[in-house]
Amino acid sequence: MTPAPTPLDLPPVTGAWREGDPVGSRRFVDIDRIVLESGDQLPAVRVAYETWGTFTGDNAVLVEHALTGDSHVVGPVGPGHPSPGWWDGLVGPGLAIDTDRWFVVATNILGGCQGTTGPASTSPDGTPWGSRFPAITVRDQVTAEIAVADALGIDRWQAVIGGSAGGMRALEWAITVPDRVVRLFLLATSPWASAEQIAGSSNQQLAITSDPHFNGGDFYGQEQGPAAGLELARRIAHVAYRSEPELAQRFGREVQDDGRFAVTSYLAHHGAKLVRRFDAGSYLALTRAMDSHDVGRGRGGVEPALGRITARTVVAGIDSDRLYPLGQQQVLSEGIARSKRLEVVNSLHGHDGFLVETAQVGALARKLLG
Repeated sequence: MTPAPTPLDLPPVTGAWREGDPVGSRRFVDIDRIVLESGDQLPAVRVAYETWGTFTGDNAVLVEHALTGDSHVVGPVGPGHPSPGWWDGLVGPGLAIDTDRWFVVATNILGGCQGTTGPASTSPDGTPWGSRFPAITVRDQVTAEIAVADALGIDRWQAVIGGSAGGMRALEWAITVPDRVVRLFLLATSPWASAEQIAGSSNQQLAITSDPHFNGGDFYGQEQGPAAGLELARRIAHVAYRSEPELAQRFGREVQDDGRFAVTSYLAHHGAKLVRRFDAGSYLALTRAMDSHDVGRGRGGVEPALGRITARTVVAGIDSDRLYPLGQQQVLSEGIARSKRLEVVNSLHGHDGFLVETAQVGALARKLLG
């Protein structure tokens, strides 16, 4: 069992990628401004992205990352990339999402912290956005991605693929611009943020905003940021990401030599691991965007919204997922005309099964991509 790092192992302010850091495999698209759903404007937006394969004009596939993911879908740890690809084994030559055939694109989400404009980014006045970063929604994030697709000359996606928060954006793509999405893969996601999901999110947000170093969101110029709050937020979230049977099987009531329960050490490890590569301001911006998720808002309800989707669709859920239970995917499957049935991925790993069960997820991706 990996021991929990001491506070000295954690970045003092933020784990965000900042200008001047190694670029790694990232590329960038600069957008003059984005008009947000609220009516506010976000000027001078930069979006980081990565690609795999060769673009032939009509073979592009968009892969959408989840809450704390980024554009580094596949690839090793290295300069500019503090963590390995989160879907290694699924995307690549000869794999389920075959980069010998498809031109795969992954963007870092608007409001994120790995190269795309977010709270840790420099604002037009030369200082970090911090508390001034405007409230954004999932639809705003897709607006930014549409601008990236336009800049890359991609008129339509042969597939948009996303799990969890990435599935929210995939849904919005297929509803907002249905003529630009040929195939759709929705995995462990929902048509709206439920009361329980918002409740869990609010607890995570409170862990960050209650940190004495949060400073109202303007902590970037301080010697110390809300690392403890972000670590606690991740611990709270991680319990919901896994399943009770898995935790019981892996840890039970085991006590380590240091006197801590093994499961406590496990949560501390994952909390500290996130702090090293993420940003508390982004965590707030992104979880609040997820809270806003409701495909029926302003569209006459969920049923008419899902009725806009013309893409051939696979909807899949994880049988042990207690964060995004199968009933939410069933609503999607029944509401999307070209979804034949709900596919169920069998996993001990709860919500994180969409990241772990690459063989089952890959089989569904192959079936969709044909």
